[in-house]
Amino acid sequence: MKLKKGSFLWYLYLDKLYCLLSVRNVKALLEYFKLLDVHRNNTLNDVLFYHFLHHVTNWKRSQITSVFNMLDWDAVGEIGFDQFYMLVCILLAQQNNLEQQFIFRHSRPVFELLDLDGELRIGKENFHMYKFLFNIKERELREFYRDFDITGDCRLTYKEFKLFTIVTMEKYQEKQKAENEKALLKMKTFHEVDENPKNYVLGINVSEIKI
Repeated sequence: MKLKKGSFLWYLYLDKLYCLLSVRNVKALLEYFKLLDVHRNNTLNDVLFYHFLHHVTNWKRSQITSVFNMLDWDAVGEIGFDQFYMLVCILLAQQNNLEQQFIFRHSRPVFELLDLDGELRIGKENFHMYKFLFNIKERELREFYRDFDITGDCRLTYKEFKLFTIVTMEKYQEKQKAENEKALLKMKTFHEVDENPKNYVLGINVSEIKI
């Protein structure tokens, strides 16, 4: 998923550590929500919700409909600002490649979202239906249930889900650390080249070449 450039959400900033909006951004989002709420009910129905997501994302109609049904916890055909705010944070996390960080920081709300039946368990089919929200691949989903479904019933309890978020976060941090070290090494190499430009040809230190 990519946010469409120039849309309102494009200009919001998601804190990379806690995956939340600043107070200033929340106020701006609330005003935006009020503009979308043409019926002045402090809610968005499925039609308004569809047009909003169609305007800001490249999601298909089926994806938008499934997300609305997930957020409409009480099945009243409308969602309030709390659900809207949650959705926007998920969209921004996906836009900034912070899906793992978001799930880790907000494991309980995410678990409750995916627990569509209110049974305090997440069925495999539910996770599969909404894997696009968190950019989870099919292979990762299979490994996820193989490694963390301790009871073996293909339904995760919150403890099992929380364990998954911790392990996923550790892998994400290791990946980030490796990428940062690689970037620093690359910068160091370029810095050394800049300091002695006469000794380098195409990045090769000619002063070390013995003739």
